[in-house]
Parts: sequence; structure tokens; C-alpha cells
Amino acid sequence: MATDMQKLIGASEEDDEEEMEMDVKEEDDEDEENGEKHIAMQMMMGVDGGVMPSSSSSDQFQHQQQLQEQVSTPGGGGARRSRPLEEKERTKLRERNRRAITARILAGLRRHGNYNLRVRADINDVIAALAREAGWVVLPDGTTFPSKSQGSRPAVGTSAGMTSSSSQMVSQQTPPPSLRGVSSGYRTSVEYNACRMKGVFMPTPSPYDLSSSARSQSSGMVGDGGEQTESLPLIVGSMEVVNDKEIIGLPPKLPERDFAGTPYVPVYVMLPLGVINMKCELVDPDSLLKQLRVLKSINVDGVMVDCWWGIVEAHAPQEYNWSGYQRLFQMVRELKLKLQVVMSFHECGGNVGDDVCIPLPHWVAEIGRSNPDIFFTDREGRRNPECLTLGIDKERVLRGRTAVEVYFDYMRSFRVEFEEFFEDGVVSMVLVGLGPCGELRYPSCPVKHGWRYPGIGEFQCYDQYMSKSLRKAAEIRGHSFWARGPDNAGSYNSQPHETGFFCDGGDYDGYYGRFFLNCYSQLLVDHGDRVLSLAKLAFEGTCIAAKLPGIHWWYKTASHAAELTAGFYNSCNRDGYTAIAAMLQKHGATLNFACGELHFLERNEDLREALADPQGLVWQVLNAAWDVCVPVASENALLFHDRLGYNKILDNVKPVNDPDGRHLSSFTYLRLSPLLMERQNFLEFERFVKRMHGEAVVDQQV
Repeated sequence: MATDMQKLIGASEEDDEEEMEMDVKEEDDEDEENGEKHIAMQMMMGVDGGVMPSSSSSDQFQHQQQLQEQVSTPGGGGARRSRPLEEKERTKLRERNRRAITARILAGLRRHGNYNLRVRADINDVIAALAREAGWVVLPDGTTFPSKSQGSRPAVGTSAGMTSSSSQMVSQQTPPPSLRGVSSGYRTSVEYNACRMKGVFMPTPSPYDLSSSARSQSSGMVGDGGEQTESLPLIVGSMEVVNDKEIIGLPPKLPERDFAGTPYVPVYVMLPLGVINMKCELVDPDSLLKQLRVLKSINVDGVMVDCWWGIVEAHAPQEYNWSGYQRLFQMVRELKLKLQVVMSFHECGGNVGDDVCIPLPHWVAEIGRSNPDIFFTDREGRRNPECLTLGIDKERVLRGRTAVEVYFDYMRSFRVEFEEFFEDGVVSMVLVGLGPCGELRYPSCPVKHGWRYPGIGEFQCYDQYMSKSLRKAAEIRGHSFWARGPDNAGSYNSQPHETGFFCDGGDYDGYYGRFFLNCYSQLLVDHGDRVLSLAKLAFEGTCIAAKLPGIHWWYKTASHAAELTAGFYNSCNRDGYTAIAAMLQKHGATLNFACGELHFLERNEDLREALADPQGLVWQVLNAAWDVCVPVASENALLFHDRLGYNKILDNVKPVNDPDGRHLSSFTYLRLSPLLMERQNFLEFERFVKRMHGEAVVDQQV
């Protein structure tokens, strides 16, 4: 049993023994303390109250001495209750059994219910998690009250009981419960975005929406002037005690939205990163064919695949090898699936989720050894060979070609090689790589340079070509001394308040700060403009797309520091995504945004500490795109297989009560793996695909 506990809760047997001995010792100490108090009371009553016989002072002294001996002597009778060894062993056994049962309950809830429970959680944590899911607020001291009713909130310090009676169902329009129990001191992105973007659409939260912003939206319990708000119905299970064992019943399940009859949204599945090896050969084609057939059997629309620059043009300029991709594309076409193709001009490896290593072409690395300024550079002079700096877009430093010419030649070669797949409509979209991880951004948060979440990152403008662009902009402005990066912006793992540039009232909002940030972000937009204009020419008649990252940490601060270092000038007094949306609209491109689930159930504490608001960021980006009629596609940022994650995606893809009936144009699932093919996971995925397609499903319970 102890071994089972180790597996389930990660604690050693010695730890459990030590804790149980402490529990038993506490009970013994409590008994001793009570016994001493009882004896002392008798002594005082004998002296002051005349309860004891007072025939002589010697008799009184003798009686007091006997009482003291009873207190001090182990096993002494009377007031002290004896704790035999057998009873202590029974207590340990009961405690061990209780812990084992609790551990199994917690393991099941973590695995199947996505409850955010600490490793050494106890039954109180389980009850608190169930109460919070039911729409109640549970404070650290155990005080419990409805999340939106001040009138039913008990005074602090009093315990609130949980009812076991039948509960009412929360309607779909009920805001999600707060998991914090207290209101944040910061304004959420939803609040201040509403101030600066009047008339934008904010979706109605779903009852199973546990995102950070949804929690913050529902954290307030009293309106202005102390007015009480609508009470949230209680949803709880029941708890019984059978043979000294606590048995807790799970609460009724929340009703899901019915997506039957909703618009058809295509679903794609991203293929493994290493599906094509460094020799441009298809890896394990037989196994892949079986998996593709299974995907086709549930009506998945197609697959997404990276076409790696470091594989196709690996050895010499303009010598392309597409052989492995030819075999893969033929297989996909025979199964009547569609293709989303990624022009991957970055290296693979070193980032979250990368399980293979695919560097940039060898000939590019050779150029980089003699001219390292072709790579992004930070303030300390560290180079990042993940992708080429956008400073060489128009510099002929790549064997007589500029960077954009290299990108265009590669894309044109792909179009010529696979012309028949374009004509047949097999290739439905080409996602054009515009930076690290294929995203339009600066590599401001490189793990290889020591960055860790939630660091603000660093500006990447110190290669000679970026410095030249900055110097030119400063001279045009008439302030040549502004031709530099900020010297008080901290380091990769700094927090905004620790820096003079990003703190509230910092230099980011001064004259120089506004000049620098405008220039830094505009260079990024211009880079996307140049590459997409050539992509539109190469892939005429086919949808092209650009990918944006979801940099949500420090979103609730005034400076939005992490977004600024990544190239998005999105401080609290400026919308940093409208210029990007306008650029995409100019080229008829789709915006691919990794917004999918963003419920971060296991990381909500990190989100609070980083003042993050992923959901607020999602809706700011969506509104910026939809305002200029730019289609939006999506993919999930995290790997998951649970229904709650799928429901969150569905809510984002098909917003409820959108006045214009808008929805995302497609969704790509990350990614094809043996884990996805496991029976239970695949059944959930099949159900998700049906709902994305607007089909009815039999099971309507979460």
C-alpha cells in the first residue's frame, strides 16, 4: 500500500511514517495537556473552593502530591488517558489507509478531471476544488460562499457548510466561477480593452471556461456602491462517512453547448516534426499511412506539414531536394486529404515541444561563421542562429542574394515542384515562416540564452544591420543619439517593475521610448510585408497565412513588456496588432493564431504571478483581424487530450452570441502521435471533430 502511495502522490514511506507519528504525538500531547488542565483544576478547587477535605494541611499536601504524580507518571491513572502501543498502531493503520484512499481519489481527479491539486493534497483540497467548480469561492481559511453573492457570504472566520442536497444546473450564460476567491488589484485586459476599443465583441463565457481572464472577470462579487449581484446556483456533490471513511460524490456535470447546425470548420492535424529526415526521406511510411487512414475515417479534413529549409536546400544555394515530400504528398492525395504546408525558414530544436534537431542550411551556417551579424543579436552580443535577422532582408550577404530573394526562390521552387497539387486543390494553405518558430516576432525569449517563463525577454536589435536601420531612423527624426537600444531594459528573466524602462511610468512611454518602440515594431511589420508580397506572387490562387504568437504574460501591466521585446508595440495606450492586421489584409493573408485552448488549468498560479491574461489577448487579436475582414485560423498552444480543452477550443473557434456570426476559418490540432491514437483519447478527438463540423453528438455531458 505504501508503494501505491509513492506512485500516486510522490511521497516516500518514511515521510508518511514521520507525518503519522507526528499526528499521533499531537493527539498524545493534546491528551496530556487536557489531563494537566484537569488535575490543575482539581488542585485549585481543593485549595480555593474547599472541595477537598481540609482536616489538616498535611492531608491536603499529600493529596496534591498524589495528583502531581498522576500527571508526571506515564500510565498513571485518573485524569490522563493511557495511549497503549496497540492503539497507536491502529491509529497509524487508519491514517495510512485514509491516505491511500485520498491518493487514489486525487490521482483520478488529476488524470481525468484536470483538477489543479497540489502533490500532497488532502480531502479538504478535493472538497475545495469541487466547490470551486460548482461556482463557489473557497478562501484559504475554509470560508466558503457563492462567487457572485455578497449577501450570502459569511463573516470572515466563520465556517460555511456545504449542502448535499440536489443542485441546480448553471445555464450557458452563467459567468465562470472565480478560482481565486479574491479580486485582483489590477485591471484585467477585458476591462481596459473595453475602455480603449469601444464596440468590440467579447464572447459570453461558457460554464466550463476556466481561463485566467474568465476567473478575473468573475472575481468581483459586489457592484459599485456595494450593490449585490446575482447569486450563482450551487452545484456540489454529497459526502458520506461509512466505517470511518469519507466518501465524496462528484457533482453533476455541466451541460455543453450544442454545436449541431453550426458552421463547418475544417480540422487539420499537424504531422510529427521529424516525419521527413535530414536526407529528405519519409520516415516509417507504413505506420504513417495507417495513422492517416484512421484520421480519414473520422473525417479529418487534412494534415499540416513543415517543409524545412534546412533539409530541402541543405548543402548548396538553389539546390533543392523535395523527394521525401513528394512521397508524403502523394500519400495524402490518395487518401483524399488536404494539405497545409509551412515554409519553415527557421531551425528546429531547443524550443518547447521540439523533439528533433533541424538546423539552418549548412551553407548559411558557413556564412554565419564569417559574418555572425546575419543572425539576431542581443545587448550582450550573443547570436541566435535560429533564423536570419530581418536586417538582411535587403542586404546581399547570402552568396549574392538578399534574404527575401532566398525565401522567394525557395517558395517558387516548391510551387513548381508541386504544381499538380496546387491545381488539384490538395494544397489548401501555405503558412509562410516569418521568424523564430515560423512566427512573426523577434526571438526575444530564447531558452538557449537562459530565458525562463515569465521573463520579459530582451530586445534583439544589436546586429550591425538592425543597428544601421535604427541609426537611419534616428537621423531622419533629427536625434542621432537615439540610435541605440535602451540601456535600462533589464535582462531575459527580469520583471517589468525591476527595470527603469518597463516599470509604471518608465522610459517606454517617454519621447525616446516611443521612438524606439515604434521603429522596432515597424521593422517587424515591414519584414512581414516584404516576404508576404513575394509569397502572394509565388502561390497565386492559394491561401497564404502568417503565424502570430500568443505572448500573454505581463499583459495586465501598463507596458506589456514581453510583447514589446517580441516586437508588438501593444502598451496600454496603444493597440499593437492593428498594423499587423492591416498588413495581412493588404496581401489577402490569413492570420494563424495559437489561441486554441489557453485554459492553463495546471498553471493558473503562474498566470497570476505573471499578471497574464491569455483570453484577453486572444480577443484583442481576433477583433483586430475581424475589424479589417482578415480570416483567422488557429492551432492549440499546448498538447492535451481532455474534453475540457476541446470545449475551450470550440468556444474560441465558434464564439457564442457573436452579433455577426463570425468564426475561425480552420483549426489545426497539435499533433499526430501514438498518444492521440490511444482509444479513449481518439474517441474524444473524434467527438471534437464532429462538433467542429457542426454535427450532432450523442453524449452532451462533460
